[in-house]
Amino acid sequence: MPVLERPALADSPLADLHAIASELGIDGFRRLRKDDLIDAIVTRQGGDGDSSTVEELRAAEETSAAAPERDAEAGERPKRRRGGRGRSRDRDERREERDEDDAVAAKPQAKDEARGGRGERGERGDRGERPDRADRGKPKGELANDEDRVASGVVEVLGNGSGFVRVSPPDASDEDIYVSAAQVRRCELVTGDRVSGPVRPPRRSERYPSLVRVDTINGTAAEEASDGVRFDELTASWPDERIALGAEDPTAKAIEWLTPFGKGSRVVIAGGPRAGKTEALRRLAAVLVEVDGLDVSLVLAGVRPEEIGDWSDGTLPTTGALSFAASADAQSQAVERAVDNGKRIAARGGDAVVLIDTLDGLHLAAARRALAAARNVSDGGSLTIIATAAAPLGGETTLVALDAELASARRFPALDLLASGTLRPELLVGEAGADAIATARIEASA
Repeated sequence: MPVLERPALADSPLADLHAIASELGIDGFRRLRKDDLIDAIVTRQGGDGDSSTVEELRAAEETSAAAPERDAEAGERPKRRRGGRGRSRDRDERREERDEDDAVAAKPQAKDEARGGRGERGERGDRGERPDRADRGKPKGELANDEDRVASGVVEVLGNGSGFVRVSPPDASDEDIYVSAAQVRRCELVTGDRVSGPVRPPRRSERYPSLVRVDTINGTAAEEASDGVRFDELTASWPDERIALGAEDPTAKAIEWLTPFGKGSRVVIAGGPRAGKTEALRRLAAVLVEVDGLDVSLVLAGVRPEEIGDWSDGTLPTTGALSFAASADAQSQAVERAVDNGKRIAARGGDAVVLIDTLDGLHLAAARRALAAARNVSDGGSLTIIATAAAPLGGETTLVALDAELASARRFPALDLLASGTLRPELLVGEAGADAIATARIEASA
């Protein structure tokens, strides 16, 4: 092995010095500091070191190793020596300190990588703070202005329960503001309400800005407009204002005069298969949309797919359309959304009419809840439910029974006058009208 000079050894890493000391057979080299180790290597190679260095180091190591034993025998706690294991512990402590310093220096970068995923390029922040596509290229000041923007417009509630604030009603535009279904329910919003509130810009995959909260409804604070008695707790009165259809259609005309109904009535059009229930409802709908002051809506639940197409060609848009293939839960939810919208209109003092085709596919409890929602609110608005069903549910104020034999023979109106009837008809058509209906029933039974 060539003789290594002291400068070359001083420039060598500690691991290389350990390897050299091992080849030279130096005992206890791993416990020596670097300078002492270099002295030992130079001395072993016969260099410029003092020949007594190694012997002195060995004597010091033996003394250091024997000291704890003597101290233990004397009952004293051993003191840490600067040589031997003490030097090794010092190196370990210095190494740990360097590791800790390196870890502290690496923390900011780790945070940046966790935040942006790209170290110094992670200035975009975390996923929730990443700029939206629609906002890319906008100055930060402009984004802040968007978040502080307050908008107002007219609400249009959709069939799924959510809605939009139309800034240029009644036309839709890209500037319209999305309103979540939760906000619609919480604030009991209905189509036609004028609202205002702060708006946030669209996020990723969103097309429209969203309403953060509803501040005012029709000029009143949202808290005041939403507070009050629940609709189901409002006092209900017997229907006393007849809905005048004034129709020339024979079926609608027969229903109007022989089984009258008014604002707040619960009307069921009942009959067996092919009795013409859907057709009778369609003819009533065509007349009701022409009556002033009524907010008419339609929900299809459990109908034939062909009937969905037939209704879509009419003048009355549907708030929900499900065929009989849909589950009972889905049908119940669609009807419940339409009825809830009607409740909100009635609670505000309006007159709503909800047409349902049909109640047969719903859970019985859900069907009863939908029908029971109809009421004439004392000193307020009204909610009228007109639904088709195979049989009466109970609780109807007006029952329109259809005869399947008359319908199959195309004898319209296919009204089964004896099975049909209206509770308290005198409140709708007066005593004379009620007597005329009773006379017609007697003649039909003869």
